[in-house]
Amino acid sequence: MSSQERLTRAYKEAKRIPFDDQSKFILFSDCHRSDNSFADDFASNRNVYFHAMTQYYNDGFAYCELGDGDELWENIFFKTIFEAHKNVYLLLKKFHDSNRYHKIWGNHEMTFRDKDHVEKTLTTYTNTQNDRIEPLFTGIQCHEAIVLVHQETKQELFLTHGHQADFMNYVGWKINRFMVRILWKPLQIWGISDPTSPAKNYVERIKIELRIKKWIENNNRKITIVGHTHRPSFSYPSQNATPYFNDGSCVHPRSITGIEIVNGTITLIKWFIDTKENGILQVVREVLEGPTNLKDYK
Repeated sequence: MSSQERLTRAYKEAKRIPFDDQSKFILFSDCHRSDNSFADDFASNRNVYFHAMTQYYNDGFAYCELGDGDELWENIFFKTIFEAHKNVYLLLKKFHDSNRYHKIWGNHEMTFRDKDHVEKTLTTYTNTQNDRIEPLFTGIQCHEAIVLVHQETKQELFLTHGHQADFMNYVGWKINRFMVRILWKPLQIWGISDPTSPAKNYVERIKIELRIKKWIENNNRKITIVGHTHRPSFSYPSQNATPYFNDGSCVHPRSITGIEIVNGTITLIKWFIDTKENGILQVVREVLEGPTNLKDYK
């Protein structure tokens, strides 16, 4: 099956979610939440992510996680990740309990294709304070893709991780997982990059983005939002560019990037820690691109 066929299948089998001009979504991907070790790229941005997500929860946003939220290549057990970032997962539980958490699996979470594995892994956790089994993401479903469908205009936004355009990270993912778990995680502690990651392989990253853009052009220029390559990307309708968007990642040095869909607009944003003149640190939201009206993409 080609990358074009894999993307088409993901689109056709995607979960459909209605939205309108009053809807609010925040899209993040590639958190790679891990075990809080030196190899945990998420750990340095955890406080930024937690603050941003708390703001989005309080402001009534729904959260779409576009894959690789959990680092299941470096870690065998989800329990290890949960214990390292328990406050984050309990915040995500609040989104889930209010029907505002939509989870897409990426190449580092391919085991979540199995519904039984998802139920066994994500629906409960052990409370270490009293050794009780507590509910976590009760009844959660993980998806390969999501399509947001505007209730009035019927405009569609195709959300997926993007590894469908990356043969070794979709078909050959078990080989890459083995390499990461056995070889690259120990070496990462010493600052050696993982060459299996498109985020650190410029040539492969460009190839993946071109394959996705080709699919978009062959499918009525459908607005498509992905992650996987970790490179933020935004498209303006006035430039007649391919409507390809990438929310970036949550493992940039000292910042996280994402995409907001708010009141009929789309915006690329960044959250980071900044210093006030008096020396006090604060978490700041910055607009990188947009906002642009979704109705202008035709």
